[in-house]
Amino acid sequence: MAKTVIITGANGNLGVAAVKKFLDTGYKVIAVDHMGTHLGFAASHDNFELRDVDLSDEGATEDFINEAISLYGRIDGALLLAGGFAMGDAAVTDGAAMRKMYSLNFETGWFVARPLFQHMLQNGFGRLVFMGARTALRPEAGKGAMAYALTKRMLFNLADLLNASAKGKNVLASVLAPGTIDTALNRQSMPDADTGNWIEPSQLADILELICSGKEVSLQ
Repeated sequence: MAKTVIITGANGNLGVAAVKKFLDTGYKVIAVDHMGTHLGFAASHDNFELRDVDLSDEGATEDFINEAISLYGRIDGALLLAGGFAMGDAAVTDGAAMRKMYSLNFETGWFVARPLFQHMLQNGFGRLVFMGARTALRPEAGKGAMAYALTKRMLFNLADLLNASAKGKNVLASVLAPGTIDTALNRQSMPDADTGNWIEPSQLADILELICSGKEVSLQ
């Protein structure tokens, strides 16, 4: 039986690459995004479904997860790629700025992960992958994007707590924290950058599939 994976932020650069990779590998893909403008290649695929869910709404998100479980019986993995970015040092990062980043970067992941985690524990298998950031691990890099860095850092702590709770259950939470992803937007915003060490979205998609495959891997 094909595994089923949920991919949030599916219309973004990494999301699109992940959708393609997981469909090509034989997964049932439930893509979540407000738009599907970059997902036309998948629209007619038998194993593809696009859902518009307000991931900042806990009740709506839980209803979506429960419906997916009811329809497909088992959700094997979730790629929690939805999020947002904002610059701002301590002087300008007020409560509103912090709450916005918290909602975009933490709640959109937690509201999906929480009901799925219980489901995965019951099934004895599951993979949750959060999208972190290197700025969350390097204070010198994150000080100019404080709300972003702090809320991304929370995802590392969350993964640690989930893994402690799931010890021995074959349910794993991972955090992906790549360097610069090679996208048209990044090339436009950093025209003089050395792109030799940038990572392709398709390379990250390969890593995501490896994590969800259940093969032994240690990425956190």
